[in-house]
Amino acid sequence: MSVRTHRTRLLAAAALTAAALTLTACGDGEGVHDEGVPAGSAPTASAAPSPEAGGGTSTGTERVRPAGRTSDPAGGAAGSNGTKGSRLPSGSADTGSAGSAEPVSASTPCSGTSTRMTATEVSRPLNHLLLTVTNTGSRSCDLTGYPAVRFDEAQSVPPAFEDSKPQAVVTLAPGESGYAGVLLAAADGSGSHGYTARSLAVFFDGGAGVAHPSLPAKGVYVDDSIGVSYWQSTLSDALAW
Repeated sequence: MSVRTHRTRLLAAAALTAAALTLTACGDGEGVHDEGVPAGSAPTASAAPSPEAGGGTSTGTERVRPAGRTSDPAGGAAGSNGTKGSRLPSGSADTGSAGSAEPVSASTPCSGTSTRMTATEVSRPLNHLLLTVTNTGSRSCDLTGYPAVRFDEAQSVPPAFEDSKPQAVVTLAPGESGYAGVLLAAADGSGSHGYTARSLAVFFDGGAGVAHPSLPAKGVYVDDSIGVSYWQSTLSDALAW
């Protein structure tokens, strides 16, 4: 055996002896140390903070709201229970319960205090008197029925011509007029108990008052043929009877 070969074997033996001494020293301490994660093992991640739900306390990092801000950035002020308050559209107002619209007032009967009445003797047809009622009030009124006329101290009022009854009640807006015709006496002189009347009272239907239109200074001749029309909306209809 050569000297070189012998030296090589001695060096190898010395290396083995040093390795054995190192392992022995580790066994006398705290054991083998884990210097890293074994191959193929996944690292264990720390638990992520759970989001805040249902108004509970968040266990993660809380979002810090800038000082002075009391509303949610998404819009709408936060209510006392944590919910967002409603935001009204621009230009609108919360009026609460909708109120019912004020009903339109119905017409009232025309009366002696809300109208002006005139009595005019006409030339055609003969022996006729035209009654004109004008609404002087601020609201519409209805001329219902027919005028109950009383000349001087007559004890009764003349009847109405039933065929003159209009299809609808005559309604007068403020400033408008309605009409009625009065047949004073028979045109052929066949009437009886005639006399000259100098005063006239006209009673509105339903007890709505009385008017006292002036008669011509000479008066008007009246006999028992007297009759009246229902109230009409036009002068021609009033004088057709």
